[in-house]
Amino acid sequence: MNNFWTRTLTGALFVAVMVFCMWYSLLTMTGLFLAISLLGLWEFYTLSEAGSIRPQKLYGLALGTILYLSVASLEIYNSTTVLGIDAVLVFAVLIFELFRKQGTPVANIAVTLFGIIYIVIPFAILICMATSFYALEAFISTVFGSGAEPMLFKNLVLGFFFLIWSNDTFAYLVGRGIGKTKLWERISPKKTWEGFIGGLLLTQGAAYALSVWFTELALVHWLAIGGIVSIFGTLGDLVESMFKRSLGVKDSGSILPGHGGILDRFDGVLLSAPFVCVYLLFVR
Repeated sequence: MNNFWTRTLTGALFVAVMVFCMWYSLLTMTGLFLAISLLGLWEFYTLSEAGSIRPQKLYGLALGTILYLSVASLEIYNSTTVLGIDAVLVFAVLIFELFRKQGTPVANIAVTLFGIIYIVIPFAILICMATSFYALEAFISTVFGSGAEPMLFKNLVLGFFFLIWSNDTFAYLVGRGIGKTKLWERISPKKTWEGFIGGLLLTQGAAYALSVWFTELALVHWLAIGGIVSIFGTLGDLVESMFKRSLGVKDSGSILPGHGGILDRFDGVLLSAPFVCVYLLFVR
């Protein structure tokens, strides 16, 4: 019971902080996602050390921060100069490895860069999407004097996370209640097809509710995003489970009492965010 209440209180506080930061302003959302990205990247690097790999942790965090801010600001600055500097900084990882006395240079370099791609870039893409919609609404408001508040970017990102949380919760409850057929036993013995299908169907219900509250997107688009979240969110969970199983660890960390680490909470976001953003780019 103590663990239940710890998990519940931590989850409630965690969700409240996230919703506030995403709703308050684009700046607080950017800061929130940067903090989550860097904490998750540090966890990933620490996990890899259990497999005798020695990533460039400090430089990886610095590079991750620079790349996050660069990608997140593409819609604002659209600067090829910034991207050129980023490319040089990425290749600097190769040079820095020359001066490190580690026995696995290829693995060290690969993990350092992959961690940024896997964890930092998805959150940066979300911010890039948000800034593009924010800039569009701000332009319309300024030129036509509509006085409209920049709500669209908030609702899109909030809706995305509500669907992520809905899918995780519904899949867990249905799987625990009636789950029998293993989804991918080699990777995650507790996941079932019943849980996946239940999560998919009930998340469609959540998508319908979002279409009523957040009318910036039509129902068909919210349903499509819900489907993307259910499929790629589940695959993201399996990918993270694969990483942990290969390293012989249960949780990615312990920063969230009762919930594990940052990667444990955002594994579905990391894989589904890029696909959702691409979909929105085609339909916006």
